[in-house]
Amino acid sequence: MSRDVIRESALAGRVVLWEESARDGAQAKTLMSPDFRVRLAREHGRVFGADGPRHVVFAAGFPAVCAQEFEAVRRVAVEAEGLVSVAAVCRGTVADVRQALASVRDTAHARIMVVVPASEPMAAVMTHRTAGAALEEGVALVQAARERDDRVAVDVCLADASRADHGLMAAGASAMTEAGAGTVLLADTVGCQLPAEAGGMFARVRAASGDEVVLASHMHNDLGLGLCNTIEALRAGVRVVSSSWLGIAERSGLVATEQLLFLLAYRAERTAVLLGEAIAPWWTAPDLTRLPAIARMVSQETGVPLSVTSPIVGSGVGTISTGTPFVHPQLFQPFDPQESLGITPTVVLTHLASARVVRAVAAGLGHELDDEQVRTAMTWVKSRAYRSGQAVVADQDFAGYLDRQQTVGVGER
Repeated sequence: MSRDVIRESALAGRVVLWEESARDGAQAKTLMSPDFRVRLAREHGRVFGADGPRHVVFAAGFPAVCAQEFEAVRRVAVEAEGLVSVAAVCRGTVADVRQALASVRDTAHARIMVVVPASEPMAAVMTHRTAGAALEEGVALVQAARERDDRVAVDVCLADASRADHGLMAAGASAMTEAGAGTVLLADTVGCQLPAEAGGMFARVRAASGDEVVLASHMHNDLGLGLCNTIEALRAGVRVVSSSWLGIAERSGLVATEQLLFLLAYRAERTAVLLGEAIAPWWTAPDLTRLPAIARMVSQETGVPLSVTSPIVGSGVGTISTGTPFVHPQLFQPFDPQESLGITPTVVLTHLASARVVRAVAAGLGHELDDEQVRTAMTWVKSRAYRSGQAVVADQDFAGYLDRQQTVGVGER
């Protein structure tokens, strides 16, 4: 029997990220190639150095989809071994469980996640049985998987937990853990919970299921509350939390990995208050400077854009375009982009540009302007923005203007 390093981490109070961009991200109409899945798993693990397998479960895919998907999962399990804990996801059937086990067999820190319906309507649709019967079948599947290959950890995702009976889920989670489950994920499958509801669900199920049960969260973002609901799960004592790079997942997605990870790591004192305990949340603190590059990788692979307003990794992070923020940027941002993310702040010319901004951008382009030249240039910048209907005036356009002005000035002399 292999060690379950994810279960150990959670029981020790450390935070584990259950990464879903390769698996649930496919529901967002994206398809990561096998090469990219391996690359992403490796890069995600390197955020935590040697402790990657203790902090990251990488859901590599759903082997039952087709032969190509099986091979993609297998490649991640083999080629990202030792950098993350790789998981294969499957439906709650004996055939799917066996196939998932085969896709990750003989690799370090291998896992499978079995999806089991928890609510009455979801159980009726998925299994044509009651929720209680579906949960009992889930217990049997965990036991069968452990008997078939006890080197692979088995996790269970309780689908539609947000509409399920809390007592029934607690009993099921306890029985599954006794049968050998590593973690039990409670999924807000339809993304309908409010933060107080999510926090209450995790608190009640955790209290009723016992100390041996390791709960995890899987919070969809349909109401824009995925991050808030995940924070509520953490406040309730959950330490394994699902997320996805750029938030890609079914419908409106999951909580975004880069947002959740940054929020939990950039201010240690705030994290201590949030988690409500003195235990450090990490075996090795994450290297946050890796986040922007990974996010760009995922964006390029999937076609999901990074916008100006994307938190943490968007193109607006570290940009300054107006007067007071230019002089005192610390007053207008929650963190230092250079210190926290390795992002060098940039000054951008827009229709809001002040004299200080215009002078600074001109100096960066090799032009020292006097006060009159600054006023003239500022008028040109604002006029250019409104004529084009675009807020940002490109540096090359401004450089062309400055060069022309310099040529006129030389000619006049």
